[in-house]
Amino acid sequence: MQEIIWMIQDSMDFAVLVFFAFFAVVILLSGIKIVPQAHRVVVERLGKFHRVLSPGVNFIFPVLDRPKATEWVFRKGLRKTSSLDMREQILDFPKQNIISRDNVVMEINAMLYFQISDPFKAIYEIANLPMALEKLTQTSLRSVMGEMELDEIFSKRSEINESLRSTLDEASDVWGVKVTRVEIQDVNPPESVQTAMQRQMEAERTRRAVVTEANGQRDAEVNRAEGKKRAIELEAEGMANARIRLAEAEAEALSKISEALTAHARSKDPTSYLVALKYLESLKEMSAGDKTKMVYLPYEASSILSSVGAMKELFKERP
Repeated sequence: MQEIIWMIQDSMDFAVLVFFAFFAVVILLSGIKIVPQAHRVVVERLGKFHRVLSPGVNFIFPVLDRPKATEWVFRKGLRKTSSLDMREQILDFPKQNIISRDNVVMEINAMLYFQISDPFKAIYEIANLPMALEKLTQTSLRSVMGEMELDEIFSKRSEINESLRSTLDEASDVWGVKVTRVEIQDVNPPESVQTAMQRQMEAERTRRAVVTEANGQRDAEVNRAEGKKRAIELEAEGMANARIRLAEAEAEALSKISEALTAHARSKDPTSYLVALKYLESLKEMSAGDKTKMVYLPYEASSILSSVGAMKELFKERP
């Protein structure tokens, strides 16, 4: 009987030993934490921040250390996790109404790209990081676009994105968040405003077409006027050159006649010769035509005829 009691006692001792051994293994395994790549885990010791676990195998003190669980509320629901994703994340916000400076109500749809840079601040400085970023983006959109007119909102989309990114990045820095990009997807004004904008665009295209056509006609007229002006200048230049050459030819002829008359002993003045020559040409023109035409010789015709006689004598004496 005593042996049976000892056997039962030994078996209970063994079971206790097994239990404690199993408990020790469980405790030991609970102190091993494997963190995935691009993730971080915040660990608290007795309810107080202790350290941040990096990717890979990490060891914590069982019972005393515990990963900090976070509860983030998204539009799609609640998400509870103890691992923070350090990759760039996207928040797609619902459409919201914005009033521009010229009192146009429109719907704006935006997206926010952010990345957690400090896990400690993302956990302890803000209760619900995604919701805080969404509300901050919405208020910033109203603030920035409320100071702009509708045409500026459509034409300065990239400037608005950069202004929002800078504003949000500065405001969210205390939360350990880096805002990388802000993209405005859609800007939807009311249908009446869209119709008015379409008419305005058509009117602007028509105006540009008219201005372009008028400029083309004006340039064509200017080119034609320049061409006519150039042609007149060339014609005048040609006539001037012709007159200069004719005068040079007459001067040269007069010089030769003067030389010939000078060589002749009777006359040294070529003037009488030229006057006689012009007189004979005029007399020929006057005598042409109707036979009943009467020709009157001028009073000084005798001197001119004497010049003609001199010309005759000149040609007779030439060898």
